[in-house]
Amino acid sequence: MEKLKRLKTSDADTAGMMAAMGRAARKSAHELSLASKEQKNRALRAAAGLIRGRAGDILAANARDIVHAESSGNTRAFLDRLALDDSRIEAMAGGLEAIAALPDPVGRVLARFERPNGLMIERIATPLGVIGVIFESRPAVTADAGALCLKAGNAVILRGGSESFYSSRAIHACLVAGLTEAGLATDAIGLAPVADREVVGEMLRGLNGNIDVIVPRGGKSLVARVQAEARVPVFAHLEGIVHVFVDRDADLKKAEKILFNSKLRRTGICGAAETLLVDRACAGTHLAPLVKILLDAGCAVRGDDWTLAADPRVTPASEADWSAEYLDAIISARVVDGLDEAIAHIEAFGSHHTDCIITENQERAERFLREVDSAIVMHNASTQFADGGEFGFGAEIGIATGRMHARGPVGLEQLTSFKYRVHGDGQIRP
Repeated sequence: MEKLKRLKTSDADTAGMMAAMGRAARKSAHELSLASKEQKNRALRAAAGLIRGRAGDILAANARDIVHAESSGNTRAFLDRLALDDSRIEAMAGGLEAIAALPDPVGRVLARFERPNGLMIERIATPLGVIGVIFESRPAVTADAGALCLKAGNAVILRGGSESFYSSRAIHACLVAGLTEAGLATDAIGLAPVADREVVGEMLRGLNGNIDVIVPRGGKSLVARVQAEARVPVFAHLEGIVHVFVDRDADLKKAEKILFNSKLRRTGICGAAETLLVDRACAGTHLAPLVKILLDAGCAVRGDDWTLAADPRVTPASEADWSAEYLDAIISARVVDGLDEAIAHIEAFGSHHTDCIITENQERAERFLREVDSAIVMHNASTQFADGGEFGFGAEIGIATGRMHARGPVGLEQLTSFKYRVHGDGQIRP
């Protein structure tokens, strides 16, 4: 197999290269902040057309990445995150068009009020500036992040992982061509040309003040490094330890359908369920059927004593299983004493990402939605709806589980800040 061209540069070369990208991005960010919505939308639609037109080239590039990933012994879930096909390419192109169709977030009047002295004050949405996105195996992040940042008037510097090296470059070329067609600066969507770790270090140091926020998309080790070393603000989640709680008043057929989709639609995404909690009051009727549909579909179940008794194929859960993000066809399961213990378990072992209650009891549903401190809380819906596209954001740049500025799917609105415009008529302060 041809050796991958993931050139390792010297630290000095990397620092110089990334500093130049930072300066170019900062210049482009100023130009983008003044660009018309028509220009930005034209670039997005042109890029969408190019992604469709170059689908064969993108799939060929992705095949090279897949061969390398398979030879490196990566897991099935990892390969699923990396793989592209015709439907995923169409979803990428459709996502760009959906973002183009959304209202422009820049220039929105967020608030307007008049002071007693006659000053009129407005709070206006503005771009954040330059966003650094560091990702690993998902090549579609190239399109999603580039498009969202562009629409919100931000420049972006993308650093893809070695796993998606060729795929990301093929997609990035379409975005750059779209910028050119719209008469926008091609440096507005930059992609680091090498994938060595020092590029990440340079971005985390902020590129001499030219990066305003970092968004990591990848595994626990990447996100932990970003959160530990970043000298600029970070939008991130460390893990997606997602729970489905089946309440005593859950409709069994509805619970089976929601649980199956939450776990097995795609096991390698951060919104996939990782722990099943079942109310003891309905365990006698609900637990065995729920476990069976997962086991029959090839999903391993690691359970407590109640779950072990429900099906001989269940294996014992260890303490580590309650805080595991499997990203695979594995789920932990336990029986809890009602809503209070379910909430306590989620607080003790969860990651504040996404959690769901299945119940026909509206009062308990409202308690769960109010008391579970996660970025996304759900009632009677698959946790795999934890996605910016499904929220109507066109796409997402990531899921944020922190509490500052952005939380949940990070879409256009979360990629803006604001400034105040003050209108006077000669007022002076006494």
